[in-house]
Amino acid sequence: MRPAHTALAVLVAAVWGVNFVVIEIGLDHFPPLLLSALRFLVAALPAVFFVGRPKVAWKWIIGVGLALGVAKFGLLFTGMAAGMPAGLSSLVLQVQAVFTALFAAWALRERPGPVRLAGMALALAGIAVAAVDGGASGPVLGFALVVAAAACWGVSNVLTRKAAPPDALNFMVWVCTVPVVPLLLLSLVLEGPERDLAALRALDWSGAAVIGYVAWVSTVFGFAAWGYLLRRYPASSVAPFSLLVPVFGMSSAALLLGEQVSGLRWVAAVLLVGGVAVTSLAPARGARTADGGGPVSAVSPPGAGAASPARSGSLRTSGAAARRPG
Repeated sequence: MRPAHTALAVLVAAVWGVNFVVIEIGLDHFPPLLLSALRFLVAALPAVFFVGRPKVAWKWIIGVGLALGVAKFGLLFTGMAAGMPAGLSSLVLQVQAVFTALFAAWALRERPGPVRLAGMALALAGIAVAAVDGGASGPVLGFALVVAAAACWGVSNVLTRKAAPPDALNFMVWVCTVPVVPLLLLSLVLEGPERDLAALRALDWSGAAVIGYVAWVSTVFGFAAWGYLLRRYPASSVAPFSLLVPVFGMSSAALLLGEQVSGLRWVAAVLLVGGVAVTSLAPARGARTADGGGPVSAVSPPGAGAASPARSGSLRTSGAAARRPG
């Protein structure tokens, strides 16, 4: 990769890592489900009027929108609101690589080879260490919700692989339209209209900046930049940069939020990131699918929240999400 493009890949990883800190700040302004709904609303509008009509069947847009937008981000934001630290969340969410590989083995008949299985075991060992560290520094419920969010992310990765969108940005924008109404309804039921209205009435520049960052910087910019890189380079050259996300997430949480990074957490980070790298980059056996594509990658950029087509014809997933982004 050219130095400028390498710098762009690192910048996107930094944007997605810092996104967890921004979410943490946003949870001081909004209930978690309302914040997630606003993130997707602002990300979708007005972009949806400029990207053209959907280029894949609505069943895939709705499926990914529900699995990724409603389930993954709803659980992630709720877990962080329950006390899961931002830095630890950015790390634990990477276990989505294991869930993606497991779900792909079941749904896409991508049999993991011995190297990939070893990587999955290493990543799970990292999660076990992170659970021990989380049990000492945060609530068990928050930890469990973030792990569940990672599982839902794995489901959305496989659905995106099945959808095989020819235009990643178009797909992402339309996916962002799906979670808005379900998340708003869930927020009204679970968080209450009084709490939602109070948060909206108290909206200030800080709260608006949070929404702008998680929607436009983490989701729109992050996804567009990642897709640009994937159009110019093989996914195997681009995807490993996403492994920097928890490094930026933990570092920014320590610097900006004063989160303590224990030695045990660094051990968990080494095990988990190393396991994700092995799981993601090792080839799967029997990975050809009905549409002729290659295997689904377990490396998923955590800020954008959907998928990008690789030049080889296979898909590398991205949300966002964000890591997010988150």
